Amino acid sequence: MKTRFFSLALVILAGIVISGCRQGTGNNGESLPGDVVTNPNTADGKTDLSKLPAITFEVKEHDFGKIIEGESVSYEFVFTNTGKTDLVIADVSTSCGCTVPSYPKTAIRPGQGGSVKVAFNSRGRRGMQTKNIVVVTNTQPNVTQLKIKAQVVPPGNE
Repeated sequence: MKTRFFSLALVILAGIVISGCRQGTGNNGESLPGDVVTNPNTADGKTDLSKLPAITFEVKEHDFGKIIEGESVSYEFVFTNTGKTDLVIADVSTSCGCTVPSYPKTAIRPGQGGSVKVAFNSRGRRGMQTKNIVVVTNTQPNVTQLKIKAQVVPPGNE
């Protein structure tokens, strides 16, 4: 009985390991072109940023001013790829579940642009609210910080 249980456990474990070993794919199973990921460091310790993408935002902070508690507001942070190769946004995360980001999931060519849209739901929040948005890309440095702010007031106190 113990031998059968042990054999079954080994088969299940092997199946889990094998199914988790997919290579060459991103999070959604799609392959990215090899030139999207570039290591700017050279063997002699110097860094060559001349051939990398660069993300340039028009603004990195937005203030909604006063909003009424329960109101949902949104803002689009517009950016341009000012670098030499395709820009890929790997992830956008926020400091709070009340803030939801959306962003392009495809590569952005040099000279082209896009936006990171952020929606903020003020339900259950009062006072000064500051939310951070972290944009992770294939640039150097690879993290860009964005910020939204709002003064949330109770209904009737506009």
